[in-house]
Amino acid sequence: MSETNLFESKLELVRSHIRSFPDFPKKGIVFRDVCPILKNPAALAALTDLFEEHVRTSYQQVDLIVGLDARGFLFGPLLAQRLGLGFVLIRKKGKLPGSTTSVTFDLEYGQAEVEIQDDVVDPGQKVLIIDDLLATGGTLCAAWELLKQQQAEVLGCLVVIELLDLQGKNKVKPLPVFSLTHY
Repeated sequence: MSETNLFESKLELVRSHIRSFPDFPKKGIVFRDVCPILKNPAALAALTDLFEEHVRTSYQQVDLIVGLDARGFLFGPLLAQRLGLGFVLIRKKGKLPGSTTSVTFDLEYGQAEVEIQDDVVDPGQKVLIIDDLLATGGTLCAAWELLKQQQAEVLGCLVVIELLDLQGKNKVKPLPVFSLTHY
């Protein structure tokens, strides 16, 4: 099988394990659920393979993978382990011990706050941010801001799903965003 066919085969396996739930969490929204990927070892391996291939071909040096609360915690450690890298958490406010830095950001329905421990990223470290979904871009933008405050060099973002109509990619420009699937 050619590399292109293998890539497409893996991508189709990932896509086939994303479920859609209309009108959740409220009417008019279609929720894209990645949980079936986690239940299927082949789909999870394919997703991890696709992210790993992208990182290895697109970035000469990466020091850390940074995962966003909560689904970035599911995919990020697997990718970091494959790449031989460390993994760092960005969590909702009040969930991390020790000294932290936080950022407040706007959501479609209010505000949220995320934080990072102050001693987990060294100045100048090259990092990639990973999450399951890019919608409006608020969470990725907040993570980018936190990492800039840590003096990290954010190389880009990785997401399983990008909701194109919400144009979240515009919020994190000029950071490159690699999305496996688009809706």
